Amino acid sequence: MEVDQPDGIRGTMAKSQEPDLDAKLLGARPISVVVATQNHTFELDEKALEEILLDESVRDKKVAVVSVAGAFRKGKSFLLDFFLRYLDREGTFADWVGGETEALEGFSWRGGSERDTTGILLWSKPYIKTLPNGEEIAVLLMDTQGAFDSSSTVKDCATIFALSTMTSSTQIYNLTQNIQEDDLQHLQLFTEYGKLAMEESNIKPFQRLVFLVRDWSFPYEAPYGAEGGSNVLEKRLRMTEMQHSELMQVRKHIKSCFNDIGCFLMPHPGLKVATNPSFDGSLRDIDDEFKTQLRELIPSVLSADNLVVKSINGGEVTCRGLLEYFKAYMKIFQGEELPQPKSMLLATAEANNLAALATSKDAYTKRMEKLCGGDTPYLAPHELEKKHTEAKEASLAIFHGTRKMGGSEFSKEYLDRLEKEVNEAFVNFEKLNDGKNIFNAARTPAVFFTVVVLGYFFASVFASVGLLSFVRMCNLVIWAGLLAIVVWAYIRFSGEFRDFGAKLDHAAELIWDEVFLPAYNAAFKRGVEAVIASRSQSQSAQKRD
Repeated sequence: MEVDQPDGIRGTMAKSQEPDLDAKLLGARPISVVVATQNHTFELDEKALEEILLDESVRDKKVAVVSVAGAFRKGKSFLLDFFLRYLDREGTFADWVGGETEALEGFSWRGGSERDTTGILLWSKPYIKTLPNGEEIAVLLMDTQGAFDSSSTVKDCATIFALSTMTSSTQIYNLTQNIQEDDLQHLQLFTEYGKLAMEESNIKPFQRLVFLVRDWSFPYEAPYGAEGGSNVLEKRLRMTEMQHSELMQVRKHIKSCFNDIGCFLMPHPGLKVATNPSFDGSLRDIDDEFKTQLRELIPSVLSADNLVVKSINGGEVTCRGLLEYFKAYMKIFQGEELPQPKSMLLATAEANNLAALATSKDAYTKRMEKLCGGDTPYLAPHELEKKHTEAKEASLAIFHGTRKMGGSEFSKEYLDRLEKEVNEAFVNFEKLNDGKNIFNAARTPAVFFTVVVLGYFFASVFASVGLLSFVRMCNLVIWAGLLAIVVWAYIRFSGEFRDFGAKLDHAAELIWDEVFLPAYNAAFKRGVEAVIASRSQSQSAQKRD
C-alpha cells in the first residue's frame, strides 16, 4: 500500500457525519515535538511537549504511548487516523470505523511517492482510558518520520526509530508484504541504543512490539490477522543449530529487547486506495477485508484490556516523567555522531532521577497548597513549620521509594537538589502565608501612622519648651509619614510603581525591626522586672508583718 503520511500538521478535524464527534475533536491536532533540521539533526520542541504532557488533567497519570514506525510511504499516518477514530468513538458509536462517505483526517496523510512526515509528532489530545483495575491512564498516539527515504541518513533513521521505541510502550513496526531479513537487521540497529541504556539491568528495555505486515498477499499460507501473524513471526524468529551465527544474533537481540512480540497481517486496502489521487479515506473506496481486519487490529492495541503502560527499568512512567526522558534522550542524539553506550546509560539514569525528583516535589507542593494555598486562611508560623517538616519527609519518602537507576551515589545529587528545591518552595509558602496575616498586610501603613503620631507628640513637647528646630524636624517627619501612607495606598490599589512600593514595605519593616520591636521588648522587659520587683517587695513586707 502506498498511502501515507503526515508531515504537514493539518490541524483540521475529520468532517464527520456525526456533529457530536466534531465538537468532541475541536482543537485537537498533531503537534511536532521532535523537529528535523536541514543539517540532519533533530531538536526537541519542549514547549509543545510540555503543553501535552504537563496538562493538569494528565501530568500525574501513568501513560501508554502507541507509536507507528517504519519505512516511508507505507501508510503509517493513514492507519493512525483510524486509531484516532477508535479512541474518539469507542463505546459511543455502534461502528467506530465510520460512515462510508466520511473523509479520513487527523494526522496529515496523502498518496504519492514523496515523503510527508518529518520528525516525531504527537496527537495534542491525550485520551483518558480506564484499565480493568479501575486506574485511569493517559493514551498518546505518536507518528514518526519514515525511514530510508532519499533525504535521510542512517543516523537520521536510527535516531527517529530509537527515540520512538525508547519513549513508546507499544511500538508498531510497519512493514509491507512480508517480514524480511533486512527488516530484522534494521530493527536490531534501531533498538541497540535502548538496550545500551538498560544494560545494567536484567529487565528488558522495551515492552511491546507489533510487526504490522501490510498488503499481505499470501492468505493461503497464513490467514489475515493475529493468528496468521503469529505463525509467520514464529517462522521468522526461529533459531536452529544450522543457522548462521549472525542470523541467530539478530533474533536473540530482538527477543531480549521486548517483553511481548506479536505480528498482525493486513490485506491490501484496494486499487482505488493505491491509484486514485483524489482518495480521501472514505470507506466506500476501501476493500471490505481491510475494514474487517481494522476492526480486529486496533482494539487489540487500544482496548483497555490490551493497553500497555510505559515502563522504564521496571517503574511505570507518568506523563511528567515521560517529559524528562524525552529531554534526556534528545540531548545525546543531537550530536553529529550516534551516542556511545556510556552516554545512553547516563541519560537514562538522569531522566529516571529527574522524573522521581519532579514527582516528589509535586507531592510536597500539592500537600502544602492544601494547607496554606491561596484560598486557605492564615496559619500560625509554628504550625506551618510543623506541616512543612511532615510534607518534606513524605516527599523524600516518595523519592527514596521510587525505583531509580545509577546507584545511590548518583541519586544523592538529585536527593540534595530535591531538599534544596523543597526548602526554597517553603520560603515562598511562608511569604504567601504571611501575606494573609492582617497585621502583616497593614504593617506598612501602621508603622508610618505610628511615626506620624510620635512626630506629633514630640513636636508638641519640643514646642512647649521652645525648641523650634526640633519642632520643624518633627513636622518634617509627620509630613513624610503622611506622604508615605498616601503613596503606599495608591500603589496598592493601582498596581503601579510596585518597585517603589516594595521599598516602602522594606523601610517600614526596617523601622519595625530596628526601632519599634526593640523598644517594645525593652519596655516589656522593664515592665516584667518591675512587676517581679513589686511582688518581691510585697512578699517581703508580708513576711515581716
